[in-house]
Amino acid sequence: MASALAAQLAKIAANSRTTLNAKALKASHSKSLIFEPRIAASQTYPEIFTLCHEGFEELSHLDARFAQFEATLFSDQSQDADRTQMSAQENALLDRRIESFLRLVGGRLRLMPAIKAIEWLVRRFRIHEFNTIALLTTFLPYHTIPAFVTLLSILPTNVPKEYLFLDPYIRSLTAPPRAVIVQRATTRPEFLSAISEYTLASCRENRDYPGLISFWGCLMAEAVNGMIDKMRSGRKSIQTENDHTLLQQIGPVLSEAMVMKDAPGLKIASYMVVTVLASKASLGDSAISAFMEQLVVGWTAETSRPGLVCLTILSQHRSAKQLSTKVTKALVKTPNLVSTLREIGQSHKVDRLANGLAVALVDRLAKKGDVRSLPVINGLLLGNFLQEKQVKVVYKALLVAAHRVTDKLDQDGRIRKELASTLVSLSQAGGEAGDAIRATLEEIDFDIEELELKLEAAIRPRLTIESQEESETEQALKVPREQGDFEASFEKLSQADSPKASCLSQERSSLLDELSSFFLFAVARETDLQKFDEAPVLGRPLASTKPFYFGFYIRIWCGPFPTLAKVAALERVKNRLKESDCAEKDIQAIIPYCIIALNDTAKRVRRAAADLMIVLGPLFNTPTKHIWGSKDLYSKTESLTWLDSATAKSLVHSVLLPSLEESVIHEDHVSAALTNALESSHDDKVADKKHHISRATRVSIFKFLSSHAIATPLLTVKLGLLKSLNQIRSISGTSRTDLLLPLLHWWAKLSDEEATRLVTLESLDEAAIDTACVEVVVANNAAGLELLFDLVNEPQIALRPNLVDSIFTRIRKIWPSLKSEAQSSTARVLLELSQAGLRYGQNSVSVEAADVLRKVDLSTDVLLDFIDSMQDEVKVATEPPANKRRRVSTAERPRSIGLQSSPELNATLSKITFVLELVQESNPEKHPEMLPSLFTALSDLQHLRTLVGSELGYLQNLVLSSLLAMIPAYKNNKNLTIDASVGHGDILATCIQQSSSPTVINAALLLVASLAKAAPDVVLHSVMPIFTFMGSSVLRQADDYSAHVVNQTVREVIPPLIETFRKSRRNLVASTAELLSSFVVAYEHIPSHRKHDLFISLVENLGPEDFLFAVLAMFVDKYGATDSMVLFTTQILSSFSVEIQLQTLIKFLDLISDIFKPKPVLSAALFGKKDAGDHDPLKIAMKQLALLPHLLGNRRLRKEIMLLAERDDMESAKIHDQYATLLENLLTLASTVKTKKPFYSRCGEALTNLLNLLSIAEFIKSVETLLARPNVELRQKVLRALELRVDKESTANPKSRAALLAFLPQLTAVIRESDDMNYKHTAVTCVDKIAEKYGKKDLEAVAAAATTIAGDHCLGQPSQSLRVMALLCLASLVDVLQDGIVPILPAAIPKALGYLEQSLKSEKPDTELHNAAYAFMTALAQHIPYMISGNYLDRLLSCSNASAAAGLDEESNTNRFHCLQFLAKLADPKILFVALAQNWLKAADAGFAALAELLRVLGMALEKYPKSVIAKNATTLTAILFNALDLRRLLASKSEQANLTGAELGEIEDTVNDCALKMIYKLNDAAFRPIFSQLVDWSSSQLPKQDATGRTMRLLSAYGFFNAFFGNLKSIVTNYSSYIAEDAAKVLTKADLKDPSQRELWKRALRTLTQAFEHDQDGFWQAPAHFNTVAPILVEQFLRAGAVDMCNDLVPAIVELAAAADSKEHHKELNATLLKHLRSEQSAVRLAVVKCEQALTDRLGEEWLSSLPEMLPYISELQDDDDEIVERENRRWIVGIEQALGESLDSMLQ
Repeated sequence: MASALAAQLAKIAANSRTTLNAKALKASHSKSLIFEPRIAASQTYPEIFTLCHEGFEELSHLDARFAQFEATLFSDQSQDADRTQMSAQENALLDRRIESFLRLVGGRLRLMPAIKAIEWLVRRFRIHEFNTIALLTTFLPYHTIPAFVTLLSILPTNVPKEYLFLDPYIRSLTAPPRAVIVQRATTRPEFLSAISEYTLASCRENRDYPGLISFWGCLMAEAVNGMIDKMRSGRKSIQTENDHTLLQQIGPVLSEAMVMKDAPGLKIASYMVVTVLASKASLGDSAISAFMEQLVVGWTAETSRPGLVCLTILSQHRSAKQLSTKVTKALVKTPNLVSTLREIGQSHKVDRLANGLAVALVDRLAKKGDVRSLPVINGLLLGNFLQEKQVKVVYKALLVAAHRVTDKLDQDGRIRKELASTLVSLSQAGGEAGDAIRATLEEIDFDIEELELKLEAAIRPRLTIESQEESETEQALKVPREQGDFEASFEKLSQADSPKASCLSQERSSLLDELSSFFLFAVARETDLQKFDEAPVLGRPLASTKPFYFGFYIRIWCGPFPTLAKVAALERVKNRLKESDCAEKDIQAIIPYCIIALNDTAKRVRRAAADLMIVLGPLFNTPTKHIWGSKDLYSKTESLTWLDSATAKSLVHSVLLPSLEESVIHEDHVSAALTNALESSHDDKVADKKHHISRATRVSIFKFLSSHAIATPLLTVKLGLLKSLNQIRSISGTSRTDLLLPLLHWWAKLSDEEATRLVTLESLDEAAIDTACVEVVVANNAAGLELLFDLVNEPQIALRPNLVDSIFTRIRKIWPSLKSEAQSSTARVLLELSQAGLRYGQNSVSVEAADVLRKVDLSTDVLLDFIDSMQDEVKVATEPPANKRRRVSTAERPRSIGLQSSPELNATLSKITFVLELVQESNPEKHPEMLPSLFTALSDLQHLRTLVGSELGYLQNLVLSSLLAMIPAYKNNKNLTIDASVGHGDILATCIQQSSSPTVINAALLLVASLAKAAPDVVLHSVMPIFTFMGSSVLRQADDYSAHVVNQTVREVIPPLIETFRKSRRNLVASTAELLSSFVVAYEHIPSHRKHDLFISLVENLGPEDFLFAVLAMFVDKYGATDSMVLFTTQILSSFSVEIQLQTLIKFLDLISDIFKPKPVLSAALFGKKDAGDHDPLKIAMKQLALLPHLLGNRRLRKEIMLLAERDDMESAKIHDQYATLLENLLTLASTVKTKKPFYSRCGEALTNLLNLLSIAEFIKSVETLLARPNVELRQKVLRALELRVDKESTANPKSRAALLAFLPQLTAVIRESDDMNYKHTAVTCVDKIAEKYGKKDLEAVAAAATTIAGDHCLGQPSQSLRVMALLCLASLVDVLQDGIVPILPAAIPKALGYLEQSLKSEKPDTELHNAAYAFMTALAQHIPYMISGNYLDRLLSCSNASAAAGLDEESNTNRFHCLQFLAKLADPKILFVALAQNWLKAADAGFAALAELLRVLGMALEKYPKSVIAKNATTLTAILFNALDLRRLLASKSEQANLTGAELGEIEDTVNDCALKMIYKLNDAAFRPIFSQLVDWSSSQLPKQDATGRTMRLLSAYGFFNAFFGNLKSIVTNYSSYIAEDAAKVLTKADLKDPSQRELWKRALRTLTQAFEHDQDGFWQAPAHFNTVAPILVEQFLRAGAVDMCNDLVPAIVELAAAADSKEHHKELNATLLKHLRSEQSAVRLAVVKCEQALTDRLGEEWLSSLPEMLPYISELQDDDDEIVERENRRWIVGIEQALGESLDSMLQ
């Protein structure tokens, strides 16, 4: 029971905020945002209130809203407030005030006044305990500032659950990162709700600030994003439920935020959150629509732009439907909506918002007639906001809305007028939107014409009359409406009489236009239409006799009018024809116009026309005499052809009526039916006698329709009739050209303006009329063709380019149907027309004529005719005028020709060019008969080019390309032959030689190549000059086409040429020397990328077996054996098989041998008879021999020979035979030129490369034979070749390894037995290479070779180069044999060291021998270091000292140091350290470099070996250290000047100190302390007192070490100071500062003490015994201020001593001593002490100034010091004291 009670009491105590525990109360009172807890605990509430109220007052000045809290939270009575004593109601009221204040002050938490104000609430009202959530939420936006961390430090232990996530940061007192807050908001909705509620409450009270809004918006967006990701589910039902839950959590907050007044920032932030929600969550349309409505309800002008962006994004995640009424109204009210959407559209997709808005606006228009939104709809459609489908939907909806507008909704017609204007403007818009709108008009399924009439506007785009700004139809539509009611407007017109003239006898008049306008208006209502039809002006009663009535309606249905108007006109005529007075009339004049109506694009018109024809049909059943309109239908009726009754009946009943049904379905059917009826008489179709049409009848109908086509003034009718008539060529010999030619003549004679006017009136395409009129001309009709050419020759025709184009298009179309004679005559006319442009100026006629000739198929006869006319032109141009022909000499003829008329010459050239182009474009391969004429033309061009002074390359190329195309025909057709006697080859040779055009030359060469294959006899006699010219022209071209030309020429011409030489039994090479020379001479001009392929092709076509060697020889003779030439010839040789290569090399050697013959044959033919100075056989032979080694070193040859050598077949045997022959010839040549050393040397090189062709095993066999020969030089070269072969051999090749290792004994025999040093050197090199690569595979053989090399036969020889090579070889053998080489080392090492010493004794050291010896010793040190010990090591170190002092090059120094480096790391440490100790003095004698190197070796050894090794050798190392520290004394004791400078000595001592530290690091305290004690004793007392200089030098070095020792080891070795304290005091006391050495010693002692003082962390110097040892001595040094500057060394030492001796007594004692010196008589002493006091004051501050009362008298005295400098420094001291104390000394010093 007691335990339960205790638990309950503990729980109550834990939740209670009141306590009687004084300690807890004090801890609670110490919680502060500003003060430390210990300071805050001691403060009273009045003190706190005074400070915090200042901050509150500053806030009140910043914002007057804080004044309301003056009387409550910050009143004087608040000091007595105690929350624990207040009632619940009072506490609730207080909470509301506190929360209100916190929301207001939240925006200023970065200001100190705000923190002070909150401090009062914390201290007095304990808001961190009672209002924790409100306080944390206020500070949370500032979670990164230090104040938030301070707030965390004062929070109670029981943090509210919303902020439990801050617990780790409360414990660690660190700021929480943003990611943690976001994670909390994502996973804990209550936390997010708390922050949202706080933010909304702040906005309701207008106490929000940007930081809060930004924090809430970003946190909300990130949290919502995280919540959506967290709630993702693959099951749709669960996902829907999760989305619903999320909306319930955040929906109310967002809804309130979006409509919050006076909080634009909050709204924009909520837009961002809604955007995230809509983008990631799967919200339904209803939710998104609700958000959209909520958004527009609360937006303002300030937030409308971000709101529109949000709406845009929301719309993209909603299905495509219209916007709600609220959203639509809000958007319409937005100013500049379209432009704003356009700007937003640059970064966001706005199509769905724009689409929904447009559809909503259209719906609103249809229901309420609101036309104010039409500009917005127009802007949305044309602003590129919508996709094509959306544009179509909106525009279609707009059309539907226009249909639904009734008179009730639009009583005054304003709505329809606005709608019409918008629809028309949209239909005429450009761009993609306009295209989509026009496509919509074509796709709609309701009556658009009815809508056009209803709106009184032409919505569909069409060709209109452009004489006025709007079409006349549209103007006509406006006339009645502007004049009032229809009856009133029509009354005046009704009073006019019916005109007598027909409507078809004149062009449109004002009366016709006015009648058309009224008719279009009346057609919408039947009553108005009836009234219009009965108007007297139309003369309806007289329609059967007068043509005006029917003519008016004919104009309507044949004109550019709406479909309804056309249908109404047809019905009016139909109704009138039903009346009895028309039954006796022959109404055949209406038939052509009915055909036009049946051909209309509108189906309703065709249906009405069919009805009219049905009414018209019975009228032709009875014959009548009177033809209606026969005299007055047109203005001229004389030429009209009328039908008799039977013919008219046949036309109607047999042609038109049977095809009515199909004509209604398809607009082109009536034309097809009419054409079929007129083209065939059906004579053979007995079954179809009912609809039989005789030939005479068809002719009559043909003439009837043609005459009406000519006579009618309506272009639409002409065009429609020609559509059928132009399909009929002729009937019974009557062609359509005979009948319709007047129509073409009339149309062509019209001016451009008149034709354009007529076409525009009827909204037709002028090009279509041009084409229809021209097509009346049929092929082979002379009159028609004559008219066409007469028309194009008229100047004014050029103003109508469409008509010109149609005429020539027609000529091109009928060309295949023209007879041969007609084609020829037409072609001549066209040629003349095409060239007329040059004489009279270029125009469309000449261009079109030329175009026709280019596009039609020209026959061979036409082309030959053109070429003949061209040749006539050339003759006229090249012959002088007749009256001058007799008086001009032959020499002057070209000049006189050049004086002819330039225009005539230009015309001639133009015609030639055009004709040749036609020939080339006419597929000349199909016209091979033109070949002789074209060769003649090519010859004429050679004469003409001299006349004009131009290359005429283009013309020549045209001829050549045409000829080239014809050659295959001669090759394939044996019936076609080329006359070889005419001289075609000479013409081509002349063309090639005289032309400078690469194109012409290429074409001519290709032609030569083709002729060489098709007809060799034509060109072979002219080939050699051609090839000679090729070398200076086409071979130099860099383009690929020229390369193709050359290759083609070589491939086609050379083989038959060589075959000709073979048949004549001439020497092939000698016969073709000139040809080969032309190619070789051209080599340097041939582009580099073409050279190889060209000469390969040349050799292959010549025959590589016979000619390859000659080509190579001529190349090297011409250009020498340069690197580039060697590379090129080797590549050429490598391109052929091994057999050909060996054969070529054999012939190449034979050619070289031929040069040395007394009477050379082949070489004389190839290398020619040159000038005496150039024709030197020895020079020629040297060039050839220079190339031979490179040819034999060919990699491909070697590779293929090696592959073949491994085989055992006939081919391999043949290769071996050739190789044997080549070797024999080369040796024979070598013996021939043995007396000529250069030649013999070349032969040796060639022999070496020849032997290298074999594998290493085969090569060694050859070597064994050759080594027996007496020629040492040859044997040496063989071994050199072996050396190179070994380098290239692979270690993985067992055959090579076995062969080379087996060869080692023979090499050692050479080394032992030969007396030639060079030969021995080469043999040693071979041993070195073989042992290095294969030695480890046969150690016994290598060991034997090593014994020989180390012996007297090699290493003991006097040859310096041999010694170097032997040492290097031994170094390699050490690496191979390692311990196996030990037996020979007792003989080798002394020799190596002896040679090393010898290399350094001469005046100029032998670096090669030096480096070789060190290479050997380095190998020993690396692999068997134990062999270098004792005397060997001493000698090596002595040599190293001498080498370092010798000043050798960098390579030598590097080799030496590498050797010593291996010794330092691998030698026995004891032996090494002893040797270094013994060589110290020698190194010192050698100089700085030797000492530095020895110390580097010592340092590396100290770093390498472990602590145990260093400890064992500590005695030796100590001796080295003492010797090193005694170096300064030893150098000073020498009678002569030492060989070290002061800087070098300092560097040596620094290195010694580094080595000593490395040693110390590896010794423990027990081991090193005795050494240190010994060092101190050694430095201070082990020299005689008489040797003052020696003691000073030794102490200098020792204190340099002490300084480094204490400076590096710092506090670890502070207690070592006891060993040097007394000695340092003695040094400072006894030092003679006038002596430079003792002054430096004095400074080093001070620096050492400074280091010891500075790093004292154990109070060593605080001990009186230690302090008193040095302090008085240090202070006494100020008395020497006159001799040395105390600031650099003494002052820092005293300052560090004072800092280390942290004791008031020591400070007081030290200060008292210093103050005494302030009264010194020496100003320098006073100045130094003042500066010391300054430094002490700066370093120790108030601790040092505890003795200020004792200082003041001295400071006061110094203010009037005699020395200005002392007085100035004293003032600085005073300033430093004042800064340290924070108060002035003026009052104290008075």
